[in-house]
Amino acid sequence: MTSRVLYLICCAAPPALRAEELVVRAQARGWDVCLICTPTAARWLQAKLPALANLTRHPVRSQYKLPDEPDVLPPPDAMLVAPATANTITKWALGISDTLALGLITEAIGLRLPLVALPSLSDAQAAHPAFGRYVAFLRSAGVTILLAEPQPASPYASGWDLALDEIGKEMSVRPG
Repeated sequence: MTSRVLYLICCAAPPALRAEELVVRAQARGWDVCLICTPTAARWLQAKLPALANLTRHPVRSQYKLPDEPDVLPPPDAMLVAPATANTITKWALGISDTLALGLITEAIGLRLPLVALPSLSDAQAAHPAFGRYVAFLRSAGVTILLAEPQPASPYASGWDLALDEIGKEMSVRPG
């Protein structure tokens, strides 16, 4: 039996520095995890990228491949954006695909893949009037966005478990 493939989209917010913990938690739930970082998150995790590739057994991607290069990752069954930044949420809602991470999650809406986002942002960013509109827009497109009230400074383990629980729920109600 092949395991389910989870694309973990990691944005540049403080919880990204502990991405290996989320990978291990997802693997413990039976996921084959592929890590995709935004370019800034990849820079933050540069020293850890070889260990993360070893942990996931897949290359960590942060850039688009060239058109004639083969795909090196298996196709996803679901995607988790954690941590998700205000920048990523905003661009995602607008359909901007200027990074591999954004391209994948933008396409995932059209593919109707289970999609969960766990934002990590400041209260000031969350209070920006555009942020709430874009969260509502993405939710209307089928994306589950987990916002804590009040916004935790570091969602880490409890937020990650909540996000993985939500992905599990979405997988159980989808055909296939």
